Amino acid sequence: MAAPFVPSADSQVLERLPARASDPRSRTLAALRLALAQAPGDAAAAVALAQAYFNAMAAEGDPRYVGHAQAALAPWWNLPDPPSSVRVIRAMLLQFDHQFEPALADLDAALRADPEQPQAWAWRAAIHLVRADYGLARASCQGLSSRVPPLVGIACLAQVDAVTGRTAQAAAALRQALADNPGASADQRLWVLTRLAETEERRGAWALAEAAFRQALALNIADVYLLGAYADFLLDQQRPAEVLGLLTDRGRADVLLLRQALAARALGNAAPAGAAQTWARELAARFDAARLRGDTTHQKEESRFLLALGPPGVANVQQSLKLASANFSEQREPADARILLQAALAARDRVAAEPAFAWLTASAIDSVVLRALAEQVRALP
Repeated sequence: MAAPFVPSADSQVLERLPARASDPRSRTLAALRLALAQAPGDAAAAVALAQAYFNAMAAEGDPRYVGHAQAALAPWWNLPDPPSSVRVIRAMLLQFDHQFEPALADLDAALRADPEQPQAWAWRAAIHLVRADYGLARASCQGLSSRVPPLVGIACLAQVDAVTGRTAQAAAALRQALADNPGASADQRLWVLTRLAETEERRGAWALAEAAFRQALALNIADVYLLGAYADFLLDQQRPAEVLGLLTDRGRADVLLLRQALAARALGNAAPAGAAQTWARELAARFDAARLRGDTTHQKEESRFLLALGPPGVANVQQSLKLASANFSEQREPADARILLQAALAARDRVAAEPAFAWLTASAIDSVVLRALAEQVRALP
């Protein structure tokens, strides 16, 4: 067992908090915590606090916010039939932990009780997309469309088109929707621009993808998903130095620390001294800690870590492939297929890539990167 850590001096820094107490998000969280403390049985107050924590997690990437959100819902967390609003936020937290079946059960129950819940429709669509249930995802987007501004409804359906062989049409629909809805909120535009950037990237329209990424970043809204997606784009474009600039002081999020380490490794001697090794050790420690908690939500990231940053050798390659295969059995998005194909190629194991091949065929996804990778794996003896 590890010994307790005892600071050697009062001046020793133990943790750097992501925000000051005076920051708007911190003030909002403090007010919501106080409201719940004053009315601990108020489900609406608990949901408001849990939602704020979830938003903070999306902005900063710190998974501890998910635990805080679950704690806010503690009186209702294990109830078989909690209020509908609790079901929706509980589903969001469950899907974060890859508990997709109970999350969908909550969302379906919430929509039976009240179909006029756009957040429930949106998360239902998102989960079905992750699981490659495209018919159900499209149906959820259709349920969403009549309950949200036009930009959001169009973007939801375009997401499905973008992974089912209609990439060019999806990009055109997203671009037109943005032009037709100039008064959309900044949050809505961020979401749609990120989807547009990924769609353009998927079809190999690199300049258009970068333009959309930059428009999204220019909104100045903290969003870990956007930063990770753009960092991956820059890595693919052989621009690792820009990744380090983009992600300065963002290593609290595991997914962003991974991109920092990949960029430092790509830069070699041009990277800050020892950065790649330091970040790789930190990532290894985080993955080890996740395993001790029984957390398997980082299989895709750990597979990528082992393949690109782990010590060279057959054992690491095989472990990377094992993790990528396990991850693909749970979620089947383009990034999940990519790491499975990359790991299978590194292991020279064509059979292990069969699930990805089947998904590529069934979805009819039009991705220049996945197509090239699949051809390389299929060519293995």
